[in-house]
Amino acid sequence: MSDSLTETAGGRIILGSRSPRRYELLSLLVDRERIVVCPPLNACEAGFEGLQTSADISDRLVQIARAKNTDVAAQVKSDGALGQISAVLTADTVIVARDENNAPVVLGQPPDDDSWRDVVREWFKRYLLRRPHFALSAVCIHTSSGRMLEQVTRTEVSFRPDSHWVEWYLQTEEPCGKAGGYALQGAGSLFVDLIHGSPSNVVGLPLRETGDMLRELRLV
Repeated sequence: MSDSLTETAGGRIILGSRSPRRYELLSLLVDRERIVVCPPLNACEAGFEGLQTSADISDRLVQIARAKNTDVAAQVKSDGALGQISAVLTADTVIVARDENNAPVVLGQPPDDDSWRDVVREWFKRYLLRRPHFALSAVCIHTSSGRMLEQVTRTEVSFRPDSHWVEWYLQTEEPCGKAGGYALQGAGSLFVDLIHGSPSNVVGLPLRETGDMLRELRLV
């Protein structure tokens, strides 16, 4: 282990995300006073159009998390007021469902306009209530000494095939801004029948896997 990495082990960790859920999850692993939120400036992200396999989707997720990390690292480098920095952590989460032909379909966040209800209603009807789906999260951690770890975590989620609560759920407006149009940590848990894997991964940051990465980098 290099001396430079050991020297930064008690410094700040920059969370490159606007998600309050990721902040809350990271604060379970790292003291809040060490976390600085600095979202990426560039809102443009690579899409998932044309990707045919789960492996391709995972690779694209890593690319997105890495691009966010580069964006945030550039901001940190230009801001000398942040003090001692240990690392920049970024992540990206999507829901991957299967269509009638068993082809993967990526469900990101619903549209940021009045059409979101129709979109989420269709997602529930066509994908989420019909068969299991997967939450995929890519986490990228880049230390001040130049080390980088990247990992994709996959969680399988099954909803009970009951459409009775969908209209009620849309009225809560909870689906807004949520990958796949639902929040496992909120009222969306009403639909969940079974989870295989990390529940926090569905929320946006897999705790165990992220903790292992931080520990490997001697950041916790």
